[in-house]
Amino acid sequence: MTNATNATNVAIQALICDCDGVLIDSEAVAASVLVRELEARWPGALVAPVLMPLLGQRIERVLSGTSEALGRRLSEADVAAIRAVAEREAAQAPLFPGVAGALEAITLTKACASNSYTSVVRQVLERTGLTRFFGDRIYCADAVANPKPAPDVYLAAAQGLGVAPQACIVVEDSVTGVTAARAAGMRVLGFVGGAHVGGDAHAHELREVGAQAVFDDMRMLPALVADWMQNAEARAQ
Repeated sequence: MTNATNATNVAIQALICDCDGVLIDSEAVAASVLVRELEARWPGALVAPVLMPLLGQRIERVLSGTSEALGRRLSEADVAAIRAVAEREAAQAPLFPGVAGALEAITLTKACASNSYTSVVRQVLERTGLTRFFGDRIYCADAVANPKPAPDVYLAAAQGLGVAPQACIVVEDSVTGVTAARAAGMRVLGFVGGAHVGGDAHAHELREVGAQAVFDDMRMLPALVADWMQNAEARAQ
């Protein structure tokens, strides 16, 4: 991991946002679909307590992790079918209140870095009108060697933007995502406003893995980013 102390002395040049659970309130939708589909295949299995902590990883990993923990099996056809349903329903989830206004107010170059598939993220951004903020600056797990919690997606985003990882500030909602961004050497703001987040425990978990601040309302984001920018500039002088 890049030294966090050194990172705080670099001026912020870019804002990188996760998609699911940060731009759209989709994680609870996806979780509901996954639980429903697995319970239909595994009658009597207690799926939710095992599956929920795995959110933020690729759907395939959530399914394989749940299967292994419960001693169950899924065919490749099952995995493909469940993923298709979950992605289709989650992609229709609403924007978080205040997202568009927050992105409008922040003047930094913006990118989206997701553990989902590029085609799915493009669909979400087009449907919600957020493409105007991100353009083609979309970096997804299907285009790198390793998905989050590996740092690959975030390192690819920094490279694509032409900035140092230390010059990026990331907004993430999951332990998996925060871990990935911190491993890339980036500053991280943890967002806990999603319907899938349960109380203060999740905020604590995000801080434990490296989120430097945690917030639950997207309308707070511009002020948080401005504070980081001012503090970084002051330290760099």
